[in-house]
Amino acid sequence: MGPFLGGFGVLLALGVPIALALGLASFGYLFFTGNIGLMKIFPQRIFGSVDQFVLLTVPLFLLAGNLMNFSGITERIVRFANACIGHVRGGLSLVNVIASMFFAGISGAAAADTSALGSVLIPAMVRDGYPKAYAAALTAASSVMGSIIPPSIIMVIYGVLTGTSIAQLFVAGMVPGVMLCIGLSVYAWWMAKTHNYPVMERVTFRERANATVAAVPVLVLPAIILGGILFGIFTPTESAAVAVIYALLIGTLYRTLNWRTIWRPLVDTALTTSAIMLIVAMASMVQFIFSFERLPEQITRFMLGITENRYLLILMINILLLILGTFLEPIAAMIISLPVLIEVAKVIQIDPVHFGTIVVLNLAIGLTTPPVGICLFIACAIGKVSLEEISRAILPMLMIGIAVLMIVSYAPDVVLFLPSLAFDR
Repeated sequence: MGPFLGGFGVLLALGVPIALALGLASFGYLFFTGNIGLMKIFPQRIFGSVDQFVLLTVPLFLLAGNLMNFSGITERIVRFANACIGHVRGGLSLVNVIASMFFAGISGAAAADTSALGSVLIPAMVRDGYPKAYAAALTAASSVMGSIIPPSIIMVIYGVLTGTSIAQLFVAGMVPGVMLCIGLSVYAWWMAKTHNYPVMERVTFRERANATVAAVPVLVLPAIILGGILFGIFTPTESAAVAVIYALLIGTLYRTLNWRTIWRPLVDTALTTSAIMLIVAMASMVQFIFSFERLPEQITRFMLGITENRYLLILMINILLLILGTFLEPIAAMIISLPVLIEVAKVIQIDPVHFGTIVVLNLAIGLTTPPVGICLFIACAIGKVSLEEISRAILPMLMIGIAVLMIVSYAPDVVLFLPSLAFDR
């Protein structure tokens, strides 16, 4: 495995895109180990890896999120959250967290959450007297919910890679997402009380009613997605198609979409989907190499040789995933780690849905972990703060995320009770 891992590391250090780095490292492995003849089976494996009906979920959910975002949902969600809780001490920071939870149910991606809400809320918080670093850090930390609350794109990819029910993963992600929201909200309220952050003026009943009416069409979309899946009306893939149709109707209703403007969300979706599918395609090569080298079995024996204690093994898995999530994009991190870790999970009898929630939450936290978390860089750019400043501000929020991770890891019923109720597992 030395040629593959060494080549992959060098290519990443040189700034080569992850998908290309995976492919080149795989070909380099075959060349240096004298197995170049195996290349003839790769085209079939690559095509088969992306020729899966369930992967239609990815572009459809991305398109639905892009259409809704282009339709001005960010401002409507912020206005609604502000009307509900803006009058509380530190109300704007609470609006940031609550709006992130609502937006997560539409976008399915943490980076989209940070970018869309950060462009509105970070400047607003700074104008109200919040420190720039705190405003940017809270926005980045809240965006973790975008990767765990359905429709999570990372969960879809996990389901495809492991054969786990995407519907059950979606339902399982709801509780950790709400726990993160509560934890960050309590921290934001405590910070506001401690530092005497401003209280926003209470809105009138008419303003609250108007904000609610304006937000209802937006907030209905997550209900359609989850409700349809829970009640067996449609599959996750079908729910993604319904979400696109609904988003088109919303864009038409708000008069923000027409034949001249619809190309922008379509192009954004095509570019993002292409990048994801290319990574998934290259993953098939990596999985073959790992299987050929019997790497999962070797590392499983190695970890079990260190300890057979279930709780210590879960802790080791969490530490490894947090490190990978800090330095790699979540999908790439899953491609590299899942063939190995899924075998360990089977040995210690972790439920696949429970394990999926652990994996996704770890990698989502990694998106906001210094020094290279992508959501940190997005928030830094919007808030015009240094990485050092935002890193100090986000540390307590990372501790909240890790606390939720520990609860999810060691109390599986917290995650599994909803899927058990919904799907009679």
